[in-house]
Amino acid sequence: MPGANVVVASNRGPVSFSTQDEQLVLRRGGGGLVSALVRAAGQPAPQESDGAEGGGSLWVCCAMSEADRRAAREATHGRLDLAGHDMGGGRVRMLSIDPRVFDRAYNAIANRVLWFVAHMLFDTSVAPRFDAGFRKQWDSYERYCRAFALAIAEDAAEGAVVLVQDYHLTLAPGLLRLRRPDLRIGFFCHTPWAPPEYFRMLPGTVARDILAGILGADRAGFLSPRWAAAFADCCAEVLNADVRGGVVRYEGRDTVLGVHPLGVDGDELRRRAARNDVVSRAATLRDQLGGRQAIVRVDRMELSKNIVRGLEAYRELLRTRPEWRNRVTHIALANPSRSGVPEYREYTGSVLRMGEQIRNEFSTASWEPLVLDVSDDYARSLAAYTVADVLLVNPIRDGMNLVAKEGPILSRDGLALILSREAGAADELASDSLIVNPYDVSQTADSLDEALRMPREQRQERTRRLVTAATALPPQAWLRDQVEALQALSSR
Repeated sequence: MPGANVVVASNRGPVSFSTQDEQLVLRRGGGGLVSALVRAAGQPAPQESDGAEGGGSLWVCCAMSEADRRAAREATHGRLDLAGHDMGGGRVRMLSIDPRVFDRAYNAIANRVLWFVAHMLFDTSVAPRFDAGFRKQWDSYERYCRAFALAIAEDAAEGAVVLVQDYHLTLAPGLLRLRRPDLRIGFFCHTPWAPPEYFRMLPGTVARDILAGILGADRAGFLSPRWAAAFADCCAEVLNADVRGGVVRYEGRDTVLGVHPLGVDGDELRRRAARNDVVSRAATLRDQLGGRQAIVRVDRMELSKNIVRGLEAYRELLRTRPEWRNRVTHIALANPSRSGVPEYREYTGSVLRMGEQIRNEFSTASWEPLVLDVSDDYARSLAAYTVADVLLVNPIRDGMNLVAKEGPILSRDGLALILSREAGAADELASDSLIVNPYDVSQTADSLDEALRMPREQRQERTRRLVTAATALPPQAWLRDQVEALQALSSR
């Protein structure tokens, strides 16, 4: 089979499988990265063949469950043809990797080390600890990245464009470069990047391997100039690389740094929000509000999202400004995330306990101050945007944060956005947001008060400008820009 002209590689893919009556059932994959890429990856890229027998695009991903692994085994050479499915089209190659290798690479390294470094989340008095067990886990991470590199090398056409996604696959560009120097390789980082003084807590060989792996790409993309600059600083200090003019030169090769602030497909989001499941949930939420204002947050149950401090700020608002009691309800929706990581299970408990404290302190027979839901209900999340008067987005650190962009698009009557200065989205949205220090609970409570008092006309005008910024670079354009930038580079 002819190779693909455009290859996207990511940990999760555009589809996942379950079993029902021993039959495989296909559904759209989960996760924010997949949501951003699934439509974009299905669009014809510049100079891309549409031929059904080859060319076109291919998505390489990992089988995440036993049902996924079965689907990979039963597919022809592990490749799934999504023609006829509402998945953006194209082909998918799902890699069946030993579950033990996957667990160590994904849970132990990617999610408990690399994610924590990127978001600067470690309690350094006790973690991290790099011992013999870590070395075994790191070996699995190398094997995981190598499996992706081998699969891409096998399936990419001569001179193809390859887009490797995120911290799960930092070694893959360098490993792929060794096997296929003809390819034009891009790497995109969807997380923040830590400054050198934090990044250097990693063992020296690991820190160097991560940076050198990414520098195997022709271009390395980031969501914010802040994260690109931090990466460049790490390359200079850890690798002694030559950094100038947005280019990192290392071991005789140049890697161009790019910034692509991912936006939202506003039309597609509005179409999804018009479906009956969203409309019915919005009606239920309006009934619960009973005419009160709504402070809304929509997150994954993720340490970096800062949910506990957000709840503490709401509690302080009700304590210090009692006039808001029975006049506002906080709708806090948090989808489960990384339940296999102990820190995340503990954090979920902390969120639930804080929610219970708020209810116990302020609930009355006629008023429930907090609607807290930790289930996975995408339709309800979209519905919450439509009823929001205030949208609270206060992450400790975030590569971008699409919630800050989605909320204004679906707002029915304008909203006030409270946004952490540490979110990548603040680069574009700060001028029409109330910017907060995510660690400052009192400042956040003050901003909640200001947002609730903001005149309707001001909310509406701010929301119009937020929507313009949020839709400036939708996923299709975001991906196309990267493909075109790679195609513009001469082969190396």
